[in-house]
Amino acid sequence: MQAEIITIGDEILIGQIVDTNSAFIATLLNENGIGVKQISSVSDNREHILKALDEAKERADIILITGGLGPTKDDITKKTLCEYFNTTMRFDENAYQDVVNLFAQYEKEVTPTNRLQAEVPAICEVIRNYNGTAPCMWFDVDNKIYVSMPGVPYEMKALMKNQIVPKLKSRFHFPVIFHKTVLTQGIGESALSDMVSEWEDSLASVNIKLAYLPAPGMVRLRLSTKGEDKDKLMLAVEKKIEELKTIIGEAIYGYDTFGEDNETLEQIIGKLLKGKGKTISTAESCTGGYISHLITKVPGSSDYYVGSVISYSYDIKETELNVSSAILNDQGAVSQLVVEQMAKAIRIKYKTDYSIAASGIAGPAGGTKDKPVGTVWIAIATPDNVISERFQFGNHRERNIQKTANAALNMLRKELERMRFLKFVS
Repeated sequence: MQAEIITIGDEILIGQIVDTNSAFIATLLNENGIGVKQISSVSDNREHILKALDEAKERADIILITGGLGPTKDDITKKTLCEYFNTTMRFDENAYQDVVNLFAQYEKEVTPTNRLQAEVPAICEVIRNYNGTAPCMWFDVDNKIYVSMPGVPYEMKALMKNQIVPKLKSRFHFPVIFHKTVLTQGIGESALSDMVSEWEDSLASVNIKLAYLPAPGMVRLRLSTKGEDKDKLMLAVEKKIEELKTIIGEAIYGYDTFGEDNETLEQIIGKLLKGKGKTISTAESCTGGYISHLITKVPGSSDYYVGSVISYSYDIKETELNVSSAILNDQGAVSQLVVEQMAKAIRIKYKTDYSIAASGIAGPAGGTKDKPVGTVWIAIATPDNVISERFQFGNHRERNIQKTANAALNMLRKELERMRFLKFVS
């Protein structure tokens, strides 16, 4: 059994607002075993809405609609649904009482325009909206379920979680849909695909599908499966992930389980540092503080993060980080020796256990034949040594900054994991 989501509103199509409703609904449906066939956005136009409904019923059994239920003349969803189902309007006393109660909270009288909110298509079942004035409408026609909800996100979310999904589950039997995502960093999408090709081919035999979800400097691998027994599905996915670890284990930094709050790379690093009672500082050039921004996004980061020097110029590298002027002039700021000196200096300056340093050519200008745009050096200083690595990213400035930050954090993660392993086996 498949669902389709239709969002209605010119404001979505002109980019005035972002459609977050569809993402929320699709996530909630998947968590409850309901697959989504398609998501569509249409304008506040009678013909467009009618066509979208006609097309949706050919693809899906459950059609979920948001938007266009306000009291003003530009909100035409209710009238269009009346036409589509060849019915008329009726006045619903319960829906009206909800409007009255809501207005009473603000010590206001219900206006004639707001009273119209209680008018609904005659054949629908009203699902009461306790957070707004527009009632939700449930239609059961020709073995298809249509649900029209307000577009206000917090109203829609409450309706979906508390009323619509439970009602659907009481009416139909749905299988379990299970997704788990493997988070990788440091290997591009095409190279990763080549490395895991045989493993990927083996997934079909256990009814698992794989999707590649690339982001700057990262690739997420989502494993999806469907069946009746959640424990068996989870076991099958975990077994395949264990096989994957033997192929690309170094590149894996974490996992996302669909529908759960999952850790970011910076949260994983924070947990490792906090668990070890260690501190971190940063010296940034090409990233301009973005690495520090990611680290300090994590609540409680003040327990392990000390501070940063953003050393964009040669002068700041020399005066704040004691980078040799001779090395700067000879090697340039984007070089192994410079970035290693930056990492050593900031660790000593701020008396931290670890440090990150990054220097590169973010672009779009500044590249040379030997150091084209996207050339980046990253160093990690530890209590025992300094490790550094050269990267060659692309020619898009913002993506280069994001890739550099992600690569730097992952280098630190691997070093922290290595130290934890050495301590465990010693």
